[in-house]
Amino acid sequence: MVDPADEVAVALASELQAQFRMNHGPSVERHVDSFGPISSEAVDLSKGRLLTLLELLQVHRSLSGAEIARRLEISPRTVRRYMTGLQEMGIPVEAERGRAGGYHMRAGFRLPPLMFTNDEALVLVLGLLAAQRLGLTPQGPAVQGALAKLDRVLPASLRDRLRAAQETLDLGLAPVAQGRADSETVLTLSSAARDGTRLSVRYRSARGEETERLVDPYGVAFQSGQWYLVAWDHLRADLRTFRLDRLLTVETTRVTFERPVAFDLMAHMQRSLATVPYPWMATVRLRASLEEARRRVHPTVGTLQGEDGAVLLRMGSDDLEWIARRLAGLGMDFSIVGPEELRQAVRREAARLAGCAAG
Repeated sequence: MVDPADEVAVALASELQAQFRMNHGPSVERHVDSFGPISSEAVDLSKGRLLTLLELLQVHRSLSGAEIARRLEISPRTVRRYMTGLQEMGIPVEAERGRAGGYHMRAGFRLPPLMFTNDEALVLVLGLLAAQRLGLTPQGPAVQGALAKLDRVLPASLRDRLRAAQETLDLGLAPVAQGRADSETVLTLSSAARDGTRLSVRYRSARGEETERLVDPYGVAFQSGQWYLVAWDHLRADLRTFRLDRLLTVETTRVTFERPVAFDLMAHMQRSLATVPYPWMATVRLRASLEEARRRVHPTVGTLQGEDGAVLLRMGSDDLEWIARRLAGLGMDFSIVGPEELRQAVRREAARLAGCAAG
C-alpha cells in the first residue's frame, strides 16, 4: 500500500514542476535532476520529510541547518541538497550566512496545506456542508470554492473518497437554519469576544424598533434555528441575547472588558430562550425525578426545579394549544398548577387523542 505522505509528496512535486514549466518553459527537467524521477523515493522522501520541511519553513521565521537536520533526522549535507533542490523547483527558500544565519521562505510566500489525513479531510468537508445548512455561508460559491481548493491538494485516492462523500452524504440539516448569519459578522463578533473588545451595534428588535448599543460580547451560539450573540448590554445594564440577523451594524471600539471566567455560553443561551416572557406562561408539576425530567425536557423548552419529590416545569408559548401538545408528548404524568386556561387546552388535546384512538 502506498504511504499517503509519499502520494502527497509526489503530487506536490508534480504540481511544483508544472508551475515551474509554466514560468520557465520546458527546460525545467534540467532543474530537477537533483530530485531524480518523480517517485516515492524522490529526494529521500522517506515518511514525507519534504512535506515536513516545507511546513517547518512556513511556520518558523528562520531555521538553522543544524536545527533542520535535527528535526528531520538527516545530515547537514542532505539539508543543503534539499534546499538546493527546492530552490531549483521554484520554491523561494533563502539562506542567510553567518553564525546566526539559517533558512527561511521569502516574505509573503505561502503554500497550500500539503497533507490531510482521512479524518481531517472528512471533517473539513462535513464542516463546510454543515456551515451552509446552518445558514452561516448561504452563498453556494463560497462552499464550492473551498471544496474545490481542498480537492486540488488531496491525493487521488482520498480525493475520490471525499467526492463520494460530498455526493452521497446528507446531514439532514436543511430545515434547521431559519435565520442567516453573515460570515464577516460572525468573525468580527468572535474576535471581539476572544480579545475582550467592546462593540458598538445597531439592533432592530422583533417589533421593528432600532437602537444603538454598546455591548461586551461573550460569544456566538446557534440554537433552535437561529444565530445569537450573547453579550452584556450597557443600554439595559444586563446580560442579553441578540439575533444576528437583526444586527444592522457592528463596529469595534478601543474599549476592553474582562469576560467572566468559566462562562457557559450555551447554558445561558438555552436558559434565556426558556425564560422568554411569552403571552402564555404555564407551570406544571411533573411526577418524575429531576434526572428523568431533564432527559425528556429540552433546556430551551422550559426551566425545571425539584420540589417535594416532584419537578416544577415552567414554560411559555404564544399558543396555549402548543403547550398542551408538548405536555402530552412528554410521556410523564403531571398536574397543572396554572393557568386555568391550560386545563381546558389539555382536555381538548385529550379529546382529540381519544378520537384518534377510536378511529
